[in-house]
Amino acid sequence: MDSREIRNRFLKFFEKRGHTIIPSAPLVPENDPSVLFNTAGMQPLAPYLMGTPHPSGKRLVNSQKCVRTQDIEEVGDKTHDTFFEMLGNWSLGDYFKEEAIMWSYEFLTSKEDGLGLDTSRLYVTVFEGNDDAPRDNEALEIWRNYMPDSHIYFMPAKSNWWSPGDNGPCGPDTEMFYDVTENGLGDMTMEEYLTADDRQDIVEVWNDVFMEYEKKDGKVIGRLAQKNVDTGSGLERVVMAIQGKDNVFETDLFAPIMQKIADLTGGDIPVDVRHIRASRIVADHVRTAVMIISDGVRPSNTDQGYILRRLLRRAVRYSDILGIGHNMLSELVPVIAQKYRGVYDNVFEQTDIIVKEIWKEEDRFRKTLERGTKEITRLFENKTISGDDAFKLFSTYGFPIEMTEELAEEHNVSVDRAGYDEEFKKHQELSRAGAEGKFKGGLADASEKTTALHTATHLMLAGLRKYLGNDVHQAGSNITEERTRFDFTYPQKVERDVLDKVEAYVNEAIAKGCAVKIEQIKKEEAKARGVEGSFWEKYPDVVNVYSVVEPDGTTYSAELCGGPHVENTEAMGEFRITKEEASSAGIRRVKAVLE
Repeated sequence: MDSREIRNRFLKFFEKRGHTIIPSAPLVPENDPSVLFNTAGMQPLAPYLMGTPHPSGKRLVNSQKCVRTQDIEEVGDKTHDTFFEMLGNWSLGDYFKEEAIMWSYEFLTSKEDGLGLDTSRLYVTVFEGNDDAPRDNEALEIWRNYMPDSHIYFMPAKSNWWSPGDNGPCGPDTEMFYDVTENGLGDMTMEEYLTADDRQDIVEVWNDVFMEYEKKDGKVIGRLAQKNVDTGSGLERVVMAIQGKDNVFETDLFAPIMQKIADLTGGDIPVDVRHIRASRIVADHVRTAVMIISDGVRPSNTDQGYILRRLLRRAVRYSDILGIGHNMLSELVPVIAQKYRGVYDNVFEQTDIIVKEIWKEEDRFRKTLERGTKEITRLFENKTISGDDAFKLFSTYGFPIEMTEELAEEHNVSVDRAGYDEEFKKHQELSRAGAEGKFKGGLADASEKTTALHTATHLMLAGLRKYLGNDVHQAGSNITEERTRFDFTYPQKVERDVLDKVEAYVNEAIAKGCAVKIEQIKKEEAKARGVEGSFWEKYPDVVNVYSVVEPDGTTYSAELCGGPHVENTEAMGEFRITKEEASSAGIRRVKAVLE
């Protein structure tokens, strides 16, 4: 069974059980300043887990594109990857533990509708309880219907409590693991189970989160108004289990990429640990880069662009270990694009663009790589690299700080990271480059100030389109309590007199005390009405349209969105655009505040 069939089986299994299949959201979150990329299937659904009705109903299922780089140093082992697909099904105040566990087990083990996994190789963990919530005996009793106690283990919150960060929905979870050893492990004690997990003899194939609590500022403050189920199953690891492999890089998701890498080296990849790890890193990082670029990100020194640049430059370094020729990483792109044709068509359709971007970034890095390597080798003689020197390696030679740290560790040389961060603060907008999360918190901040700025951002886009034309569309946004930062499509600088008109447009809507209304309509009808929206393909057939409407019926803004927004504009404050600048080719950026 290949990855395409496994993905389709999952979606169809839950569709038969009353779930609506929804498309994957783009990798770059909309209106969520807490993270650079969607890192879990539930992230784009946060407002609905908190109680907002979803236009497609209470039962949902999809395969969500995700990027996580916090474990980037682990890539090269059997299971870690930076891009992955999260298969997920959700209950928004509908079914709970009984059905969630039953269907998880049924899909994993059913030969007719599911994956037909060997039940004797399944193990599960259950939340052991703490001060926030009691031991999950309910989940234990449900699992006893399907497997013996010798395959069920109680684990602490570190393993079996899911929370997106310091704020938002959270709750205990139950995790399912599969034995991928050749002969099988059989019954295990807790100690034997933990050892098997450390050895990656068992891999996690599913996680059911029972979201019934709410966290605020790092503390559980009570129960949610509705009980939700959020499940996640990493496609790559499931494929690994189904195909009887002991690592994800031998599955059909990676095998064509690994073969192409071998071809680029001029033969077979040596089987020593160093070369195997290098080939896996190249395969993973280029695949992730392809996915990120296909969703509109370009290499840069900030935000998502920095992560993309870091991945590609790390891939360049490891391609040299393999002996791959210069400027050849882009030859992996068509192989990756073909694998996702018919699944994420925006990848295949942009093959030429992605090839060009990866070629340019590798070429740009190689122009300074040799000189940078000589410089860092010279610095190794001091047994420490100062913050100033580390920043010079970044600004002059294009070495991301993480690459400098990695190379230094290989030579037992220390790096003054604090000194580097201090230098970086002086030159960059972010206080710390490359972090997954830029602001404290987990999901989108729904504070009063951030919510008001979100509504103001909608009005600003409407104003920009009014004065610059209908070719203006959102290209990205980042909203905090302090300000909104908004990228939009436009080929040239926007003069101050135009920005003043946009400001006046927004402030007029605020002063008139407009109501913010939400309406659920068919997507095609929304398009026909001229509703503004980016990434139309990610939305279901029925969409949420937020409109800012004056009491006399005048509409200031109508846009696709997942919220949150103010109910009325009258108390938002005065809107002011503080800066306008280039973001990238054909993209302008504005920053604005409410005072």
